[in-house]
Amino acid sequence: MNASLTPGQTKVDQVRLLIDGQWVESKTSEWRDVVNPATQEVLARVPFATAEELDAAVAAAQRAFKTWKDTPIGARMRIMLRLQALIREHSKRIAVTLSAEQGKTIADAEGDIFRGLEVVEHACSIGTLQMGEFAENVAGGVDTYTLRQPIGVCAGITPFNFPAMIPLWMFPMAIVCGNTFVLKPSEQDPLSTMLLVELAIEAGVPAGVLNVVHGGKQVVDGLCTHSDIKAVSFVGSTEVGTHVYDLAGKHGKRVQSMMGAKNHAVILPDANRTQTLNALAGAAFGAAGQRCMATSVAVFVGKSREWLPELKALASKLKVNAGSEPGTDVGPVISKRAKERVLGLIESGIREGATLELDGRDVKVPGYENGNFVGPTLFSGVTTDMQIYTQEIFGPVLVTLEVDTLDEAIALVNRNPFGNGTGLFTQSGAAARKFQSEIDVGQVGINIPIPVPVPYFSFTGSRGSKLGDLGPYGKQVVQFYTQTKTVTARWFDDDSVNDGVNTTISLR
Repeated sequence: MNASLTPGQTKVDQVRLLIDGQWVESKTSEWRDVVNPATQEVLARVPFATAEELDAAVAAAQRAFKTWKDTPIGARMRIMLRLQALIREHSKRIAVTLSAEQGKTIADAEGDIFRGLEVVEHACSIGTLQMGEFAENVAGGVDTYTLRQPIGVCAGITPFNFPAMIPLWMFPMAIVCGNTFVLKPSEQDPLSTMLLVELAIEAGVPAGVLNVVHGGKQVVDGLCTHSDIKAVSFVGSTEVGTHVYDLAGKHGKRVQSMMGAKNHAVILPDANRTQTLNALAGAAFGAAGQRCMATSVAVFVGKSREWLPELKALASKLKVNAGSEPGTDVGPVISKRAKERVLGLIESGIREGATLELDGRDVKVPGYENGNFVGPTLFSGVTTDMQIYTQEIFGPVLVTLEVDTLDEAIALVNRNPFGNGTGLFTQSGAAARKFQSEIDVGQVGINIPIPVPVPYFSFTGSRGSKLGDLGPYGKQVVQFYTQTKTVTARWFDDDSVNDGVNTTISLR
């Protein structure tokens, strides 16, 4: 498919579908340009798959499931071992493509790939992750044990902001559990995802076990309603995530939907000042603020509010440029539409009375005048009824609020409808323990601004940030992608004593 890009490339590829192990040119009449957000160069054209193509992908997955589900665990595990080795080998090449289509710095693109690679590495432990339970002699000569078996064809819908990490959260764990998979990458930046899919095929994933379709709402709805799909995993916006959860749920599917966020960092006056300010700037403005776990609200407690000028000075020194350029701290946002939305929310903050401490609206990047750039932007004097607080901006904008006590900060965070992540900066163990106990947010960082857990644990956003009760990786995802079968067994010797007829419900 030749999805790998190099700087200055002029050839425009047509992204293909993957159906039953074959790279297929779509018959669709609807296409979308994949655009470099720093230059507006068209990198490729992605098809919006037809209903017939979606059906063909699901049918291929259904056929493959009949044999793949019986493939020995060791064989599945060895494919994951080969896949993780291939990802390591090709990560720098994939990062160049990812940076070109998404806008991230090369270093951040490599981090995107690595955090997905960690999940592939965890998938290599499927031999222990998929073990059942056993209890001997639960009644006279009776044993009970459980089997964790695959559920069938599963689907994944991934967002633009992590085109490597999120797909790697999904299809490796699904297929290593014995399921087959239909993946729909983001139509805005599918090229790096497709490179990872190519590596999965090279690693030995059989035909039909992994399939790829592209598209927008019509394809999403098709995945959510298809009768042969058993589970749908989604990461993206709250609006689409709610729609996916409702539609797929109504059609009898398991659904995990990870959605929007408004992540708060609470800063106590005893925190390490330098480390805290560095962490805030990195978490708020890195990846142009386009992380679902980005710190978008800083809550200064007591005298820590005096640190605002230093935070402003630190943010103003961050270098805005194309992600491919050395030394870049903040790249472009994904599209012109995204930039317009961010600028509109900044305008609303000014209009509603917040103080614009640092204005990133008119940043100019020589050589990239057409890029979707927004510089680091900082607000103070924000109240909880302003749009810049109530809405997820998804840009390099940090809003700050001030309270007098830790109790007030905890209450403020808990009133927010989102529950993806939060952080506390302090040197007090007692304060940290109080915070982690009382905060109503799924993922908590103590002196860590982006508390995304490693794959041995599960991603655990909560409240308005998550629908469905199981996370997208870790032990929880094995539960999501398998069903438990309980077996209760008794064996008799030929000369065993006849106990007679038992008409009760009990075992004896």
